[in-house]
Amino acid sequence: MRPAPADRAAADGLPPARAAERLAGRAALRELLRLARPELADAPVVTDPRGKPWLAGHPEAGISVSHDAGTVAAALALHGPVGVDVQHAPRSAAPGMVRRCLGRHAPALDRLRPAQRARELAWVWSAQEACVKAAGSGLAGRPWTIDVPARRTRGRWREYRWVSFRGQSDTPLSCAFLDPVAPGTTPPAPLSPGPPSAGAPHVPKG
Repeated sequence: MRPAPADRAAADGLPPARAAERLAGRAALRELLRLARPELADAPVVTDPRGKPWLAGHPEAGISVSHDAGTVAAALALHGPVGVDVQHAPRSAAPGMVRRCLGRHAPALDRLRPAQRARELAWVWSAQEACVKAAGSGLAGRPWTIDVPARRTRGRWREYRWVSFRGQSDTPLSCAFLDPVAPGTTPPAPLSPGPPSAGAPHVPKG
């Protein structure tokens, strides 16, 4: 399917690799919208002053797109903010970065092989990034300070819940969304049991 003119315009001027990722991310988001809210599938995507995307005219629907090294993922929450993050594991993880992101949980990675340690760090970082994306704060939200224990598949941060799709995704992939039990909030409407719909990461072709 050909990208919408607005999506193509959003990729104009970017280096070819980044433009391909931007278009692939928008395509994943459009597919998710067509499945869950067809009437929103063509809604313009705009960003707030902090760079968080949303659907123009539909502030109730939370959207998020992530890309890393040619892999993209998209997430949708029908009622409330959402954040998604996909991370390819680096070849190795510097001890300082492990301590920075895992804090008191860092010793749990000491006995892992370098590649395993790097992969676990990628899983933790994806959850932390998803949380600050949902909050709309990005790196200013200091994601490395969010408490995410090693090998954990779900948890909470402030008014958000986060889920890591271990077992469903080979690439570290996490999603964060407003806690549906928080006062005054409406539970998100997923496509399948669990958290808000998250598109499986894929590598754009072309």
